[in-house]
Amino acid sequence: MNKKILVVEDESLIALDMKLILEKEGYEVITNIKTVDTAIECIEEKSPVLVLIDINLNQSKDGVDLGNYLLTKDTIPYIYVSSYSNKVMIDRVNDTRPHGYIVKPFRAENLITTVSIVLNNFKHKKIDTLRSENPEKGVIHSKVKSIVEYINCNIDKKLELDELIKNTQWTKRHLTRVFKQYLKISPYQYILNRKIEKANSLLKETDIPINEIAFELGFQNYSSFCAMFKKINGENPENYRKKWGIPNSIRIN
Repeated sequence: MNKKILVVEDESLIALDMKLILEKEGYEVITNIKTVDTAIECIEEKSPVLVLIDINLNQSKDGVDLGNYLLTKDTIPYIYVSSYSNKVMIDRVNDTRPHGYIVKPFRAENLITTVSIVLNNFKHKKIDTLRSENPEKGVIHSKVKSIVEYINCNIDKKLELDELIKNTQWTKRHLTRVFKQYLKISPYQYILNRKIEKANSLLKETDIPINEIAFELGFQNYSSFCAMFKKINGENPENYRKKWGIPNSIRIN
């Protein structure tokens, strides 16, 4: 699961601050990129899922030039992180149609929230019915969007493909093909990713024992939950929770 975020920032301390904040959230952060040309090379080589752009790079090309490149590319979301807020600069920024804008100095919560919302919106943009001008595709988008909403509302249950397709008149194979076409992953992987995302929130925001989290999210057992958590996040749930200063426990009834 690609979680690479590219930070284009010529102030090393600010770049380090963003790196530490986002790495704590489980992202892989690429820094020490201070020019537009170097950023483009990195984007082509590393394929990040998001680019955070400072506008003033003290170079002939600034962050807005990079925004124009990303606008043309139209495959990666991008957020400006800048102290500029004057109308002239905002007009330039608006022409690049960014996915977000964070004004410096920023709070960690603002950065985390904006990044999460932008990534979520970009991931689902292909199933937004309002973006489709083709009536036939609009029907497909609507059905996929309905399935995604059902998954998100029932993520704490055991979800089977038979239940997901019961109102679509689709086969399991067709559902899988459509999911891969629009979301780039299978329905099964989408469900697992959403379950682990919810687990992340429960681990860092509550003291619910890990075995209860596994049960609440519909995993067959504690071991299977831990294995899948580590596969997606790169670390086990106990270590993930320790980063947030919350003690681990297993409640035995």
